[in-house]
Amino acid sequence: MSRRRVVVAPDSFKGTATAIEVADSLAAGWREVHPDDEVRCLPMADGGEGALDAFAIARPDARRMPVTVTGPDDRAVDAYWLLLPGPQGDTAGGTGVVELANTSGITLLNPLRPMEAHSIGFGQAIRAALDAGVERLVLAIGGSSSTDGGAGVLQVLGAQFVGVDGVPVPSGNGGLGAVQRAVFEGLVPLPAGGVRVLSDVTNPLLGRLGAVAVFGAQKGIGDGLAHQAEENLANFARVVTDARGTDPHEPGTGAAGGVGFGLVAWGAELVAGAAAVGAEIGLPALVADADIVLTGEGRYDHQSESGKVPSYVRGLARDAGARTGLVAGALQATPRDFDAAVSLTDLAGTAEAAMADTQRWLQEAARRLATELT
Repeated sequence: MSRRRVVVAPDSFKGTATAIEVADSLAAGWREVHPDDEVRCLPMADGGEGALDAFAIARPDARRMPVTVTGPDDRAVDAYWLLLPGPQGDTAGGTGVVELANTSGITLLNPLRPMEAHSIGFGQAIRAALDAGVERLVLAIGGSSSTDGGAGVLQVLGAQFVGVDGVPVPSGNGGLGAVQRAVFEGLVPLPAGGVRVLSDVTNPLLGRLGAVAVFGAQKGIGDGLAHQAEENLANFARVVTDARGTDPHEPGTGAAGGVGFGLVAWGAELVAGAAAVGAEIGLPALVADADIVLTGEGRYDHQSESGKVPSYVRGLARDAGARTGLVAGALQATPRDFDAAVSLTDLAGTAEAAMADTQRWLQEAARRLATELT
C-alpha cells in the first residue's frame, strides 16, 4: 500500500492535555499501526488558550518575548507574547501574537474578586508588542477572567474613563457603572498592518446572550451579582458608543467579558478564531495534500459545529478530498460528516478514567482510527 499523508490538527482537551500533547499522542498511536505513513502535526486553537503554542509550532522562527504584567487581581504575572519576525528576520514588518489567557486569564484570578477582575495585563502585553515595533497584531482573547468590557485594555492603550468628579473609575466591572465620560484622544493608533482579534464566540456584549448572562457565572458573577454587572456593562457601553460609535450588538463584542467590544472600539477586526488561526499557521495548504486528517477537542457538542476547530478542520479536509477522523474526550452530540469518530470516555469506560490517563487513551483512539480509516 502506498505511503499515506496524514495531518493531525486537534484543539486542546482543556484541563487534561494541551493541543501539542493531543497531536503528539494521536500521531504516536497512528504510527504504531502504520509506521510508514507520513504524519504531520499542526496543533490548533480557536482563539483561546493554546494559540501561542499553535503559532510557535507553525513558525520555527517565532520568538517568545517575556513580559511581566498586572494580572486580573493585581498580582504580577510573568507572561510572554510571540514575535513572528518580518521578511528580514526582525521586528520591523513582523507580527505580534498576544494571548489573553496567559496575561489576564481565568486561571490567574482570585475567585473572591470577580467584580474587580480586569484586562489590564492583556493591554500591557499588547502595548509591549507595539513598543517593540511590530507591524501587525493577532490577539487571541479566549479564557478571560474579567467582565470589564475591555476597559482595562483600553486604559493601557491610552483611553481614560472618568466618573462624575473627573477622577478615573476603579478597574473591573465594578467601576463601569460610575463611568460618565470616555476620553479617547490619547489612544495609540493601530499598527500599520492592523489588528485581528481571534474569538470562538459570536455573543453580543449585552442581553440574554451577552457577556454577563452567558459567561458571568464561570467567572464568579453569579445570580447575586449578575444584575449589577449587566447594569455596569450597559452604562460603559453607552458611554463608549457615544464616543466611538461602537455597536454592542455586533457579534463577538461579548467575547472575553467584553474585551471584544473594547478592541472594536480601538478599531480592531473581530474574526472567527479557528479559521483565522488555521489561515495564519498555514493549515489549509498542509491539508490540501493530505489523504487523512485527524482532529479533536475535549467535548464535542452542539456548539462544535459553530466554527470550532473540528468543524473547521473537517471542512478543509472535505475540500481536499481527504478522509476525516474525530477524537473527543466525550461525544455529547452525534458527529456530523466525519468518516469515523472515537470517544475517550467510551474507550476508558468512564470520563474519570479517560481524564486520569488522557494520553494513553488518545493513542488508543488513534489506533482505532488507523484501522477504520484505511
